[in-house]
Amino acid sequence: MKKLAVFASGSGSNFQAIQEAIDNQMLDAKIEILISDKPKCFAIERARNLSINVFSFYANKYTDKDSYEEEILNLLETLNIDLIVLAGYMRILGPTLLKGFKGKILNIHPSLLPAFKGKDAIGQAIDAKQNIIGVTIHYVTEELDSGMIIAQEKLDISHMKSKTEIEENIHKIEHQLYPNIIMKVLEGYYEKSTY
Repeated sequence: MKKLAVFASGSGSNFQAIQEAIDNQMLDAKIEILISDKPKCFAIERARNLSINVFSFYANKYTDKDSYEEEILNLLETLNIDLIVLAGYMRILGPTLLKGFKGKILNIHPSLLPAFKGKDAIGQAIDAKQNIIGVTIHYVTEELDSGMIIAQEKLDISHMKSKTEIEENIHKIEHQLYPNIIMKVLEGYYEKSTY
């Protein structure tokens, strides 16, 4: 069985959706550990309720990014992690993790990349008066939200009344799409020929 490390900084709703897919036997994998840079975030509470191991840290307690990434990398290698899954992790990965897990890191982003990279992609799309937005799953590289795109799904927001409504509908797409794509990646459906 393939082993996952999920990285999260917030509520952990995608983390929960991945675990539910595992519980429902839709995803043949195991979340071995949750990694978080926000020791008080709700994702950690979710992980503890599910008896999943947690490693949390304050980045400012380390001398630099390499220091905490080296600690994380050693932990992931000890656990024989097959795939890193970023699920609302709000910290840019550095060379240590990118090299250690080259071609084995996925991210989910609430826009149709390459449009609206970075923070608050939904807000960016609303400000740009977009009617069609969506979700992208991609491999992670050193450039923000720029790795090879694996899957995208569109959402028509022209009839939606609020940002909250849009976010709820984006989350519904994410929670279905991400576990499905994780399974396909683990089964080797997507070539990492660009790595």
